Amino acid sequence: MILNKGHRMAKLKYRTISKRTVDALSVEDRDAVFWDDRIPGFGVRVYPSGSKVYVVQTRHRGKSRRVTLGRHGVITADKARKEAALAINRIKSGEEPVERGSVTVAELAARYLEEHVDVRCKESTQRMYRSVVERFIVPAYGGVAVEDVERKHINALHLDLRHIPYQANRALEIGSKLFNLAEEWKLRTGGNPCKYVRKYREEKRERFLTEAEFRHLGAVLTEMEAKGRLPVYPAAAIRLLMLTGCRRNEIVELEWKHVDLASGELKLADSKTGARLVPLSPAAARVLAELPRIEGNPWVIPGTKNPGKHLSDLNHYWDRVRVEAGLDDVRLHDLRHSFASRALALGESLSMIGKLLGHNKIETTSRYAHLARDSIKASSARVADSIGADILDRPRPRATEAA
Repeated sequence: MILNKGHRMAKLKYRTISKRTVDALSVEDRDAVFWDDRIPGFGVRVYPSGSKVYVVQTRHRGKSRRVTLGRHGVITADKARKEAALAINRIKSGEEPVERGSVTVAELAARYLEEHVDVRCKESTQRMYRSVVERFIVPAYGGVAVEDVERKHINALHLDLRHIPYQANRALEIGSKLFNLAEEWKLRTGGNPCKYVRKYREEKRERFLTEAEFRHLGAVLTEMEAKGRLPVYPAAAIRLLMLTGCRRNEIVELEWKHVDLASGELKLADSKTGARLVPLSPAAARVLAELPRIEGNPWVIPGTKNPGKHLSDLNHYWDRVRVEAGLDDVRLHDLRHSFASRALALGESLSMIGKLLGHNKIETTSRYAHLARDSIKASSARVADSIGADILDRPRPRATEAA
């Protein structure tokens, strides 16, 4: 039997559906449908979360129809069997069946992660979405039926997360995607309950290293590495972040096959914004050329505990470094901001900086616009001071001489 488009083919198992048999059913990795051996087309869909939903699947005039009858525990197996017989008769008679949509938000979220996020999103995005779903959405209203979710449920979670506005806004965004898909998948009607919930204001945190701080940080890295307090690979990763303006994952997930020292480029196959080329300065190329390679290991920055994988705990080492350097307020990502800041100070345009950082949209680079204005003001001041020395610093004529 074929499930509707958008559902994975489940392994079908036939048995008589009763409270005892349904209570005993379980699955591990993905949902599956168990079909009744007495009423063809009557089944129960079991989810890894433990939820179980009674369904009917039958055909009319060559078209397959699937109807949700209700959630196990909300309706009994005997009641679901009677509803199944009625639904099958209505479908075969060409009538619209009465659907008891009882899919929970947790079940919807599991399907969203499996069929949408895991298929369409990059690995780092998958981790973020899964974290938001599992940490915030499911604990807050995962047990509520999809069609019963109201704005009050969304508001309650959003208010509860007000102390972490970034995560609150991500939970709101992902919740909105969930309910858009719920309508597309015919699991809900009546609109998106997230629609009129206002996001919190997110403060953009900016911290740029000065020239003196760059020099000090470089000296600290050298000293810690020389004294054995910082392994060579984390030290190299931090230097490369400072010298390229790359994102953290672009460096720690870098493979040697992406490094072309001859042409002076990193050929990233799958960065956050897609494939891109990162130019290597002589300084960055030197860091890479001096790194010891592990035979058979593809990673430029291998793990310190598991060399077969790339380094996964760079933040741990960075915490040591920034404490040693007295830069407690500097995050790893601030090294990328500092690269952009130095480029502006040297006269590079915003469009050029966007290319160096791998931005697809100029709006992303525009966050540095105020720094560009500062650079322009500084340049204007230097030019005006030079001219002012010629036209203002000479002794003024006396009034009689002027007359």
